[in-house]
Amino acid sequence: MTTYDESTTGAAYAPERPARTDWAEHAPAVYKAMIRVDAAARQGLDPTLCELVRIRASQINHCAFCLDMHTRDALAAGETVERIVQLSAWEESRHFYTEKELAALELTEAITVLTDGFVPDAVYEKAAAHFDEAELSQLIAVIAVINAWNRFGVTTRKAPGHYRPGQHA
Repeated sequence: MTTYDESTTGAAYAPERPARTDWAEHAPAVYKAMIRVDAAARQGLDPTLCELVRIRASQINHCAFCLDMHTRDALAAGETVERIVQLSAWEESRHFYTEKELAALELTEAITVLTDGFVPDAVYEKAAAHFDEAELSQLIAVIAVINAWNRFGVTTRKAPGHYRPGQHA
């Protein structure tokens, strides 16, 4: 486990913020249902694509725990550091991604940031051109589920730095 304290790094980092609650412990039926929905949403989709989408939504939602988790999972699955680093600026770094991935990232942003309005037809149609109906439905589910996870993580103040790839498999 990577810790960021003076004893291991020689630097005095800010203390880790304590979690507000362990919602998985106090609402175990909801947590277990989320695990099942998450697994169902990913069926039939490329795992790398799922991780890119999860990382991007977590960046937008400022969910440090999910960002840490999905970055680690993506790296463990063979994703490159370069593509992960460029993800926050994907529109300026389009050449790092396939057209299918770009369509998924654009859809991720449109669904995640609903305060900007509805998902534009052009964004949906671009995604529909790269994914068949079943894949597109699964992609929408993955985006919705990561947004739900982000809300649990941010609200309960789940701290990054404690996750290991495969921990929740």
